[in-house]
Amino acid sequence: MKFPPSLLDDIRARLPVSQVVSRKVALKKSGREYRGLSPFKTEKSPSFFVNDQKGFYHCFASSEHGDIFTFVMKTEGLSFPEAVERLAAEAGVPMPKFEPRTPELAQKIQVEEDARSRLYAILSAAQDFFVTQLRSSAGAVARRYIEEKRGLSHATIDTFGLGYAPASRLALKQHLIGLGFRPDEMVASGMLIGGDDIPVPYDRFRARVMFPIADMRGRIIAFGGRALEADVPAKYLNSPETPLFHKGAVLFNAARARPVAHIKSRIIVVEGYMDVVALTEGGFGEAVAPLGTALTDDQVRLLWRMADEPILCFDGDSAGQKAAFRAIETVMPYLKPGTSVRFAFLPDGLDPDDVIRQSGPAAMEACLARTRSLVDVLWDREWASGDWSTPERRAQLELQLNTLIARIENANVRGQYQKEIRDRLFRAWGSQRRPADRTSNYRVPNKAGTRRYVPGGVSGYAPAVRLPASQSLRESQLGSGPTTGFPQREAVLMLTLLNHPWLIERRCEDIAQLDFTHRALATLKTALLDIAAAHSNSGEQPLDSSQLQTHLRVLGLDVVAAQVSRAVTHTGDKFAATGSEASSVEAGWSHAVILHRRQVDFQRALEAAERAWDADQSEENAGRIAELRSLQSQRLDMDIA
Repeated sequence: MKFPPSLLDDIRARLPVSQVVSRKVALKKSGREYRGLSPFKTEKSPSFFVNDQKGFYHCFASSEHGDIFTFVMKTEGLSFPEAVERLAAEAGVPMPKFEPRTPELAQKIQVEEDARSRLYAILSAAQDFFVTQLRSSAGAVARRYIEEKRGLSHATIDTFGLGYAPASRLALKQHLIGLGFRPDEMVASGMLIGGDDIPVPYDRFRARVMFPIADMRGRIIAFGGRALEADVPAKYLNSPETPLFHKGAVLFNAARARPVAHIKSRIIVVEGYMDVVALTEGGFGEAVAPLGTALTDDQVRLLWRMADEPILCFDGDSAGQKAAFRAIETVMPYLKPGTSVRFAFLPDGLDPDDVIRQSGPAAMEACLARTRSLVDVLWDREWASGDWSTPERRAQLELQLNTLIARIENANVRGQYQKEIRDRLFRAWGSQRRPADRTSNYRVPNKAGTRRYVPGGVSGYAPAVRLPASQSLRESQLGSGPTTGFPQREAVLMLTLLNHPWLIERRCEDIAQLDFTHRALATLKTALLDIAAAHSNSGEQPLDSSQLQTHLRVLGLDVVAAQVSRAVTHTGDKFAATGSEASSVEAGWSHAVILHRRQVDFQRALEAAERAWDADQSEENAGRIAELRSLQSQRLDMDIA
């Protein structure tokens, strides 16, 4: 029984080798591969390796080598047709209906394979035609767009095989007829528009820059065209669905990006063709893009064959945020241990090409270094979707989150998400969950001898007074929201770095270990370290404040930096101001760091005490909170003095 190559490719694309092998072999991650004990030979040290990116396994002990079909045949004693049927069922790929092999059926299958081969040949010939047209006088307008407006080098143009479809309804058609292809074949390939109501088929792509789209084996299966005329309804136009091309199962540049992704252990997903081309020219060859639509299930599975945590890189505007939110819905059901996605958001109004051209590859790398996890973006999306100021509304938020988490098929990952969301809900309004209507209370004397009331304990005392949340909890407010209300000492530390960038490189390790309770300041801290590292590697003069502000403006963090300056109102922190002597700056910084760390440790202790109180309203837990509150007051008096 002979199977269509497209069927086998589809099964391979849906089933990573590690998933199939792990049923027989206990695999452990080893760099970019997995390894385990050979299933073909008894051994004590693992010599069996699996590579999902390349789609094969290799056993050094027995020299066995193959793909998922070979593995199932070798380990389960199945024939090739049986292995194909087994794996197709697992991958959810429908099997074709086979009839007894007769001369007529054999001829039919051969005709179908010949037809597919001719479609590949048509697309290859069309690619040659488009490249030739780009280099001709007719392609001058396209060359100006590619080379002058987009700034692409000849090497990049050749690498991606960019071409030009002339403004003619019949130019490509006549060229292909001259090569012996029929109009009906051209329609089937997607290169012509035809149909029962179109008596004379004509060229689909006209007056467009052409981007060839390849499958994972590098064969051209479709095209994307970028219009050069402003009044064209569709700025970008893709080939239609054909026997070779299924838009939702393909990623632009995937075949070229796969080996780079294997080396870097990273794959970057951007929104369009030009984003991919610009990133590749800037040194990010591991970039791919969906074909003008939101990510599909098949595309996510394809990405996970190239990296465990693909980076979904979106523009920082509302459209980019919406695209990220749509990706959450697609990805969540298929999350597995160690397998997820991360999100990188560019400064508002900029795309990857803008970032690289304006600020260089280092700025793009800095954006990619500040990725956010799926759970962070999910949380922000749900938190921004409503007002949670009442118990009923907060219950609605919990319901929304739990409904989304329930879609995760893997039980381990689902359990971790449930725990994470519970923790975030507690940090958001944990203190508001304390019962304020108990009839039994007890009194705790403080160091000054007065008495205060807390919930729980011996009955007969005055009504309960709800314990307030710790300051860090009130300030965090889920770690999101407007960049206001900065803790004063944290703002002073950040202002010192903004006004004295030389301190970042000198104290980078200390800065990296600092914990900021406000998310905006934590993000700004990471950006400062990234900028300083990139600047240091460039070999230029030491980073100054004006250069630092330029980088922050590109990254969209200049607003936060300005708010930091306005937030510092303590006139005694003169070391943070511009113009201060280096020795004064360093001494003041060191002292502020010590106080900050002491405060962070105290806040953690207080939050732990409050969590203990929530779990058990005992006198011991209440006493611990009272003791910490008293200590807080004493420290505040000392700071003011």
